Amino acid sequence: MQDQTNMAEPSVSSSLSGYWMPFTANREFMIHPRLMESAFGMYYQSVNGRRILDGTSGLWCTPLGHAHPGIVQAVRDMVGRLDYSPAFHMGHPAAFQLAQELLAFAGGRFGQVFYANSGSESVDTALKIALAYHHARGDTGRTRLIGRERGYHGVGFGGMSVGGIAANRKSFGPLLPGVDHLPHTHSLEHNAWSRGQPAWGAHLADDLERLVALHGAHTIAAVIVEPVAGSTGLLIPPRGYLERLRAICDAHGLLLIFDEVITGFGRVGAPFAVDRFGVVPDMITVAKGLTNGVIPMGAVMVKDHIHDAFMRGPDGIELLHGYTYSGHPVACAAGLAALAAFRDEGVLENVRSLEAYWEDAVHALRGLPHVIDIRNIGIAAAIELEPLPGKPGARAFELFRQAFERGILIRVTGDTIALSPPLILKRQHIDELLGKLGDLLRATA
Repeated sequence: MQDQTNMAEPSVSSSLSGYWMPFTANREFMIHPRLMESAFGMYYQSVNGRRILDGTSGLWCTPLGHAHPGIVQAVRDMVGRLDYSPAFHMGHPAAFQLAQELLAFAGGRFGQVFYANSGSESVDTALKIALAYHHARGDTGRTRLIGRERGYHGVGFGGMSVGGIAANRKSFGPLLPGVDHLPHTHSLEHNAWSRGQPAWGAHLADDLERLVALHGAHTIAAVIVEPVAGSTGLLIPPRGYLERLRAICDAHGLLLIFDEVITGFGRVGAPFAVDRFGVVPDMITVAKGLTNGVIPMGAVMVKDHIHDAFMRGPDGIELLHGYTYSGHPVACAAGLAALAAFRDEGVLENVRSLEAYWEDAVHALRGLPHVIDIRNIGIAAAIELEPLPGKPGARAFELFRQAFERGILIRVTGDTIALSPPLILKRQHIDELLGKLGDLLRATA
């Protein structure tokens, strides 16, 4: 294919009106539109034929790359056989098969799957299950939820309430009452330039004891954290941190929820962060890689003791919650095909074989202009930049625009560049992605 990396995208026209884009500077986009036409494997193709190396797995959601043949065929087959089946008081075989295979992929640590349609819905579902679980057990005073600063748990009112990214909260208050937050774990003073889990910061989990003392354990239903905080700029848990959270929750009867929407499906070099860190919560939320981003789908995996508490009540509907598209047949087909690819195609083995090479390549950017921190885990990394005075986020966003013009897709959050390429990558893709990004950083001097 002809190298056209310096060609601009088509100028804005009336064909781009009418769509209010999410989490987007819409006015800027209309001046500098970035339009994708197709995708395959590690690359997108823009509307003017440029190849764009996907350095972000879309939005962390295509670990198997784009247009995976097995998933494409499974979706085609299912949509022609069973395009929709009601989710209430009815089912279809693929929903039960996917649940069983998903639980097996999670190592048999959980007993039941509840389907949603996105990470946001999965989080709100998990929070509702936590509240209803305590109610079903007669512990009706446990209504408080604990999140974490700089946490991201989607855009539902539950997820925003336990989330801790200030800009995502400010326009929508008041949010849910009875919510508190743990401190985040990132410190440039103590854990900058970490490779894998930083050594400093496990003690920050002890702040949960302060919240228990403040509110009373009898008022707290659940604690929710991302094992690795993704959307805030890849904050990796300090060694011992998750273990302390688990121990404190156990001591006070609090449910622990891991939001694995980003960390699930191989991103951290294991099926889930549960496997990587060896800490098992009561529930995990998943989405994104569940169907490789092909069809919207989310899920909550719960421990048996949670599900069983609902089954001991009176006959009838045990949980008054669900969605029209829960366990959608086409999404289930995509999920089954994605799990088959993880099982049969050596994806996790590829991650483990490349993790050290990825780590070295990312940290080779240390010392380039305006780089103030680099951190990594699995096949994910963050390059934190010094903000422009009085213009937070501007430096990274300009690099995002230039990177697209150079043929690589990166993601920025504030002044942090987040990288999470598809897990089918090879060394040459790492070299291309980090090589071009390094050139761009050098040019900012």
